Amino acid sequence: MLRLRDEHWERILEPFPEEHIPEGRPGRKPVPARAVLEGVLWILNTGAQGHRLPQCYPNDKTVHRRFQQWCQREVLRDILTQLANTLREEGTLDERESVIDATFAAAKGGGDAVGLTKRGKGVKILAIVDRHGLPLSVSTHAANHHAVTLVQLSFDFYMLEAKPEHLIGDRAYDSDRLDADLKQDGVNMIAPHRSTRKLKTQDDRHLRRYQRRWLVERFFAWLQWKRRLLVRWEYYATNFLGFIQLACITMLLKQF
Repeated sequence: MLRLRDEHWERILEPFPEEHIPEGRPGRKPVPARAVLEGVLWILNTGAQGHRLPQCYPNDKTVHRRFQQWCQREVLRDILTQLANTLREEGTLDERESVIDATFAAAKGGGDAVGLTKRGKGVKILAIVDRHGLPLSVSTHAANHHAVTLVQLSFDFYMLEAKPEHLIGDRAYDSDRLDADLKQDGVNMIAPHRSTRKLKTQDDRHLRRYQRRWLVERFFAWLQWKRRLLVRWEYYATNFLGFIQLACITMLLKQF
């Protein structure tokens, strides 16, 4: 049975709403948020369907209902933001040089915010990580959107007030318009030029930072250890994003 460590639960318990059922009311007893969270973590790690939850966890319908409520109320996003800012204050997280990239997740069951590509129906998981590979922003988008158009949207999910000084990406992020938009926010976009580009704008010294792009690739490899994230089975995009945010929470908790 998967159990949260007590010290980890104490760090994140405050935002989780508990059920309030009046005393003396007939029927089931309120289910603690910690027990529900441990059930969701079991699904996240194993990739199994909810109805296969072992009997040591709460009822699968209760777990699904409470998890949906957390996603709708952005409880997991609030916790992720709180952990990221705490780690930044402690010096563990450093956003000054960050890396951005996206990975594809098939959505075989369809659903909202799903795009059709040559690889089939799916979504893009877009992430910005710090210089240690820790998440600063995670979001999901229909897979038929171009990477350049999603960069500004990714900052809507950014967890810190301070934006990176340098943002590293691959050739998909080579865009003069994107460079100009980010520069207004004090962000220097570093991406290798496309082969078709005629006017070179990147300094070779800055492009050396591109060698550290492996940090975001390692982050996606960490995500793929959570089997529920290999394929998007959730109909609602908010639920799939909730699982991604929960995976990131487990990453950040390991830093304490």
